[in-house]
Amino acid sequence: MNHAVNNGVWSGTWVAERLGVALDGDDGLTDLLGLALRRNPRRAHLLVSHVLGKHVPQSPAVVHGHGVALGRRVRALLGEEEAARAVVLGYAETATGLGHSVADGLGLAPCLHSTRRPVPGVAPAGGFEEAHSHATSHLLLPEDPALLSGDGPLVLVDDEFSTGNTVLNTIRDLHARHPRGRYVVVALVDMRSAADTARLTDFARGLGARVDLVAAASGTVRLPEDVLERGRELVARHERPAPQDPRQPDSAGPDPVPGAPAARPEAGVPAQRSRGRVARVGLPWPRDLPDGGRHGFTPAHRERLERALPGLAAPIAAALPADAGRILVLGFEELMYAPLRIACALEQTVPAEVRFSTTTRSPVLAVDDPGYAIRSRLVFPAHDDPADGPGDRYAYNVAGAGFDAVVAVVDSAGDTPALHAAGGLLDRLAAHTPHVLLAVVPSHVPGPSGSHSAPERPSMLPEPLRGPAFSSYAPEEVGWLLQDLSDVTLEAPTEEREEAIQGGGAHYAESLPVEYQPSERYQGLFHAALDASAARIARAVGVVTETVLAERSPRPVLVSLARAGTPVGVLMRRWALDRHGLDLPHYAVSIVRGRGIDANALRWLSRRYDPSDVVFVDGWTGKGAITRELTDAIRDFERAEGVTGFDPEIAVLADPGGCVRTYGTREDFLIPSACLNSTVSGLISRTVLRADLVGPDDFHGAKFYRELAGADVSPVFLDTVSARFAEVAAEVGTAVKELLSADRTPTWEGWAAVERISEEYGIHDVNLVKPGVGETTRVLLRRVPWKILARAGAGADLDHVRLLAEQRGVPVEEVGELPYTCVGLIHPRFTRGATGADGRAVAR
Repeated sequence: MNHAVNNGVWSGTWVAERLGVALDGDDGLTDLLGLALRRNPRRAHLLVSHVLGKHVPQSPAVVHGHGVALGRRVRALLGEEEAARAVVLGYAETATGLGHSVADGLGLAPCLHSTRRPVPGVAPAGGFEEAHSHATSHLLLPEDPALLSGDGPLVLVDDEFSTGNTVLNTIRDLHARHPRGRYVVVALVDMRSAADTARLTDFARGLGARVDLVAAASGTVRLPEDVLERGRELVARHERPAPQDPRQPDSAGPDPVPGAPAARPEAGVPAQRSRGRVARVGLPWPRDLPDGGRHGFTPAHRERLERALPGLAAPIAAALPADAGRILVLGFEELMYAPLRIACALEQTVPAEVRFSTTTRSPVLAVDDPGYAIRSRLVFPAHDDPADGPGDRYAYNVAGAGFDAVVAVVDSAGDTPALHAAGGLLDRLAAHTPHVLLAVVPSHVPGPSGSHSAPERPSMLPEPLRGPAFSSYAPEEVGWLLQDLSDVTLEAPTEEREEAIQGGGAHYAESLPVEYQPSERYQGLFHAALDASAARIARAVGVVTETVLAERSPRPVLVSLARAGTPVGVLMRRWALDRHGLDLPHYAVSIVRGRGIDANALRWLSRRYDPSDVVFVDGWTGKGAITRELTDAIRDFERAEGVTGFDPEIAVLADPGGCVRTYGTREDFLIPSACLNSTVSGLISRTVLRADLVGPDDFHGAKFYRELAGADVSPVFLDTVSARFAEVAAEVGTAVKELLSADRTPTWEGWAAVERISEEYGIHDVNLVKPGVGETTRVLLRRVPWKILARAGAGADLDHVRLLAEQRGVPVEEVGELPYTCVGLIHPRFTRGATGADGRAVAR
């Protein structure tokens, strides 16, 4: 039962013989499809998919895997840049889970599905008709209307193409509102006739848009001319009125006819004598995570759900009877994806056989015959107070399938008295299985009432920017919670910037320095330093990552402080994937000294993840100014937003300042990513915060220097360090054991040293003292340096510093006792006539 072939019989045989229907096409077509009869005046037959997870219980891994495979084909078709701009639209109710799964395979695109459930306060962004369906009207209700207003590719996902009318109706409606140049239509099977195929081609040509088609299999359905009349007669002959007692199974099977066995009550099998036990199981559903794509589901939502799945499956597994050998996870109409993914996690958790399907509005005839796709039917009243009024709902191939337990997963809108009443879904299930578990997912409520944001805030912030559209990093390596200011001229000469900053006329984050273009000699120093230090960096990456996994979270959300922290975040993510198989989410955010961290970025993170899982990452500490800035900013944000749980302690590669507890090393050594600017940081500028460019509801900004692609060494840096992971793994293990038992209380030694140096050299401003190799390099690349203090005997770690100092005419002074390898001093009384230590202007 519930397979395309039962005892050697194709599950479309019964209909094919009686209705004269035939399938022609790919060899695998009948493996994917069976046939049944509809109670629908518009179409007699129903193509029943065995891999969709709607009418036929199937392994959740198989259901999800088919959608993911299609999504990967779409990504390959579009290419990375176009895939990152795409939006996936699935059709209710049948293809909501398939649409999500295609989006999973695509990996970069948000997902939306149409719905037949209007939501008060959410204005439709579109709608269309599905001509052959029993319930025709589809609504599009994105929480953020911008989801459908872009010009990137629109990927439309349905379980099958029959005539193509639904696709044409959708494209016609949306193209009139928001024209775009490309559409991709995706389905499990393409069953259109040659005429229908030509019609879609002509339609696309008339729009001036490209329409591609991706399907797992294709073919055609051969129908006799009188198929509708014959279908109605066949259905009428096989149905009987339902009995009066609502607690008894309804009559869903046909009367005996020649050549066919009689269908017994409610799915062809008698109800069990003792009713099953119904129990509720609580789900630790992440706060503010949407239950699906009715209002939009982003890649970040997907990542957050992925992280939560083991915890969602655990209480279900614990509530199941130990001897359950066959389990069904049953979704609820449009709510397909969340139950499907929970079923996938459960399949990996319990030793039992797990299957997945969902309830539906579609009335289909049930016949208990191996050659018929719908062997059984449970009928029960709608239990979500539908806008179109009460009506029957159905669960197919559940009764008589030998399930030891059924886990019914509904959203909170469907958790009504009707669900629990006599004759309701739970009651019907209990008549056919000994154990029924109810798990409720909270229905997502768009807008202020369903989010942490204050009422005046927008309900949906932009999705992260990703490469290759923004940065040279691969899209999965990091998502940038920034806005793209690449088209804005922000660069100013170093001397002008310094004068404005020190004179109080501008903040350093309001402009950008002109990107330093390294000489051939300097580039050689970078590559030599990288070769010499790759193993040491790999060791520090391993130590800090393992410390985070042991002490902070088993599945942390890495949030790097752009941009110095971002290469470190990428390397930590690579370590977790390489050594533990953990695919950790990683985002980059802006923090600005004196202005705090980007509150909108925190708001975005808090809506999608548990704040306690967020780990802030930076490259190194100097005097600890950013550490203190982050602590203050998190405190202010949580007080204003009512959100709690963020840990402000930064995890760094190197902590020479003694400012944090989570670090890879406390040595002050050369990290080659500090040697350069954007060309070792994914071609991204330092972040920008300026009132005329960044509004109260915007992310901070940054530029993508695409024109510097020829000089980009970002991949070289990452790959060179990653290649040493295996070499240092044993050493990392030993170091972490020692570190976890050591006293790592911050000493703030660096801050004390900076205060002392500031007074000794008559600077009287700690902001002009930049300790450590990384900060000293920044002074030489971006600011107006006065002098460099170097620890006596410092070796090759300072070769690039000495070269930059020589090029800028800045003296390097050796100091006997210095807690850092070097310290950079910014000119304390800068005017454009005093750029060097002797007060003379120095040409760049």
